[in-house]
Order: sequence, then C-alpha cells, then structure tokens
Amino acid sequence: MNAAGPDHRIQERRLILAATRGDETAFGQLVEPLRGELHAHCYRMLGSVQDAEDALQDTILRAWRAMKRFEGRSSFRSWLYTIATNASLDLLQKRKKRHLATEYGPPTEAFDGPGQPLVESVWIEPYPSEEISLEDGFATPEARYEQRESVELAFVAALQHLPASQRAVLILREVLGFTAKEVADTLETTVASVTSALQRARATIEKHLPDQSQQETLRTLGDEGIREIVEGYMEAWERGDVEAVAAMLTREAALSMPPMATWYRGDEVFVFLNKWAFSGKVYDAEGRRKVRVVPTIASGQLAFGTYSWDIEREIHLPTVLQILTLDGSKIEEITGFVTPAAFEKFGLPASLPD
Repeated sequence: MNAAGPDHRIQERRLILAATRGDETAFGQLVEPLRGELHAHCYRMLGSVQDAEDALQDTILRAWRAMKRFEGRSSFRSWLYTIATNASLDLLQKRKKRHLATEYGPPTEAFDGPGQPLVESVWIEPYPSEEISLEDGFATPEARYEQRESVELAFVAALQHLPASQRAVLILREVLGFTAKEVADTLETTVASVTSALQRARATIEKHLPDQSQQETLRTLGDEGIREIVEGYMEAWERGDVEAVAAMLTREAALSMPPMATWYRGDEVFVFLNKWAFSGKVYDAEGRRKVRVVPTIASGQLAFGTYSWDIEREIHLPTVLQILTLDGSKIEEITGFVTPAAFEKFGLPASLPD
C-alpha cells in the first residue's frame, strides 16, 4: 500500500529470502521500518499504549516463528498487519472495555476532591503520536480517517463501542485503506461479511464521534491561533489564575483526571481549580507559584506536562499530562492523566530546574 520504487522492492525480496532462511538481521531490517505504524495499529485496537507494546512484541515473535512459511502471496507489510490484528484480537479477549472518565460515570461535585484512583486499569491511555512519528494525513487515498485523527481520544473512545471484529474491520478499511479482500483474508472471512461489518461499524462510530476532529480544528486555528492558546494556557496554569483559565473554556467544559473516576463539568471545574488544583502549592519568596508547564503533543492533540516543586529534592517533578480537546478557539475538555511515569514517552523531561 505504501509507494515503493523497484530498487526498494528488489531489496525487500532479498531480505525476505534471507529471513526465510533464518537470518535474524534481515528479518529485523524488514520489521523495523514498520514498527511505528504497527504500534499505532495495535493501539487503535486496544486503547492502551502498554497493551499495544505487548501486542507488537507478540506480533514480531509470531512473525519470526512463521517466517519460514512466508510464501509471498501478500506483501510482507500486509502479512505483518494480519499477525498484528490477530495478536490484538487475542489480547482484547483478556481485557475489559476501556473508557474516558467522562463516559465511565456521571459528573460529580468538586468540593470533596478527586478521590482515589481505580485499582483496575479501565482507562484509555494517551498516545505518543509525535514520538512514534505517526505520519500526517491519510494512509491511502481510500482511507476515510486521517492517521493522527485516528489516535485522538474521541476516536479511540468511539472505537470502544464496537465489537472486536467490527473494530478491526473499520480500522483496516477506513484508517489504513486496505481493500475488502485484504481484510477478509486477514480475518479469515468473506468479502460480504467484511462489507456488512463495516456498514454496522460506520453507523455506530458516527454516533459517538464529534462533528469536527481535533486535526480539522487545529488546521482552522492556524499557527497563530494555536500559539495563542498554548501560551495563554501555560501562563494561566503556572500563575494559578482561575479567571484566565475560565476565559479559555466553553460554558460546559469538562475536566477529568484518570485514573480517578471523578470528573467535573461547568462551574464545578472552577470549584476544583480554586479548592484543589490551584491551592496549597509551593510559592517562592516573591509569591510566584512554583509550577512549570511544558507543551507537547499527545494523541494528536495539544497537550502539556505539568511539574510541581519538590521541596526536598529542590527540582520540579512531573505531576499530570494534560490533553486539551478544543471546540474552535475554546477548550471543551481537559483530560489530565495523573501518570508522571508516562512523561518520557511524550518527549517530556524527567525533571525541571527551579
């Protein structure tokens, strides 16, 4: 499906022949250029970065064990996607459905604070789209959804409403642009079954997707509009300025904090900011709040790593990865993943100096 010149195809055939004869180095050279896109595929299927990494490792292991039997009836890339899809489907049988907090339960009052995180892992995880080097635009002219659009939080959440087989069909057809025949071969079914599953999947997912993707919104805003939002949000959060944050939000904006199940909407967001997020923090001698904010991209959306001052170590340490969902130039949702260990995946430093 990816355009490749004759020299590339000749080299690929040589590597495939060597790999079928047990050459691990040749096999690695075949797999490595596809690792990023395969990881993204597994993530779309599973909604979890860690599960995607497990599925990818399983895919590579299965492919190596089966390499001697590769007959070239499909491209090596399509063959790997078949293995990755089935590895993901196997893993889905062992995992519970994943959620965004705003779909897990009703909004709550902010007075009592966010509470304790859930013990079980039921949350959709943010995706390091830039660190994986996920390409912009569509995978093929036949694809319906952009590659970065297909890792946005809303898109991955919408996929959770599909049965596993329909999810696989929709991703392979609408995101990756595989033909119905290729998908049928991947899932060992018929073209008619693939067509029927795709129709049902389309009807379901369209009910749960927003009118406009974040990719479309960002293009409409342009560089200057994006810069204004990024700089304004960073300054407001570092100052702890509730009014400044409020001016950037839609009237019914939501704020959630996975792995906590609690989330807030509308005025309760401001209660939470005043009583919890912006209170009790460390300030320096001049009264400045010792919080740092660093911009990044997560799940193809504007995101920020927030750092709070650690008195004992005298450095800023990671606290929350915040992902913004925009409605035009306003913020419709703040999803704050309280997972400091994940910062490195998004190109964020492990700590910041004073």
